[in-house]
Amino acid sequence: MTRFRVSGRGRVDHDRPISFTFDGARIEGRAGDTVASALLANGVHLMGRSFKYHRPRGPVAAGSEEPNALIGTRRGKGRFEPNTRATVQEIWNGLEASSQNKYPSLKFDVGAVNDRAYMLFSAGFYYKTFMWPKSFWDKVYEPFIRAAAGLGVSPKEEDPDTYASRYLHTDVLVIGAGPAGLAAALNAARAGLRVTLVDENSEAGGHAAQRTAGRNRRCCRLGLDLRRARRTGNARRAHHDPHHGDRLLSPEHGRALSEADGLS
Repeated sequence: MTRFRVSGRGRVDHDRPISFTFDGARIEGRAGDTVASALLANGVHLMGRSFKYHRPRGPVAAGSEEPNALIGTRRGKGRFEPNTRATVQEIWNGLEASSQNKYPSLKFDVGAVNDRAYMLFSAGFYYKTFMWPKSFWDKVYEPFIRAAAGLGVSPKEEDPDTYASRYLHTDVLVIGAGPAGLAAALNAARAGLRVTLVDENSEAGGHAAQRTAGRNRRCCRLGLDLRRARRTGNARRAHHDPHHGDRLLSPEHGRALSEADGLS
């Protein structure tokens, strides 16, 4: 399973195996893996199908900018979410991930016939093709087009979670916990301002976390200084939960987490 990994490298804990499923198949990754990195480490490159022609698609990016590797995730009854980027979703034991826009399976998708007949599906063809006979529109054409539209499937089960919201008041909101964001948050906290630092990733550092050891040490020093500032009550970091991404929710206890609950 690790034949595609570089031994001792990467932003994962190689001593902590994590098991999840993708389209029903058991996949083993490592703590810190995203769904995409775990699948790639297992030699799985096909993660979805394109919208119109159902062409095979895999990840082409490594973060929230990923356009292709969109998956569905399930964490229990009524807790299904479509169109999650596989390059962002962190794996955890018991995660159920599934590919989208395919039938009956990802490898054998009958929709791929569209790719063979691409000359029939030029841009805007649906505005001209389904005009006759007029009586077919309501019962044949429209239902077919609606069924074929979109990528993910909307949840069908009742949502068991309870949602709430709470306001967080701050003097300075810093978006992005890279070197610049860390430095800005640190300086603002030192000035006695209430600072909230938010980032889409589970760890601070940004691109510096992937660079040279010297830059990593500099970034770590900024992080340690920021921790000291947080102890004074001036700096806060938004909560991140790998099970639910950036959602501020604790469904297991049937209650919502406010932003303040996720700050330490």
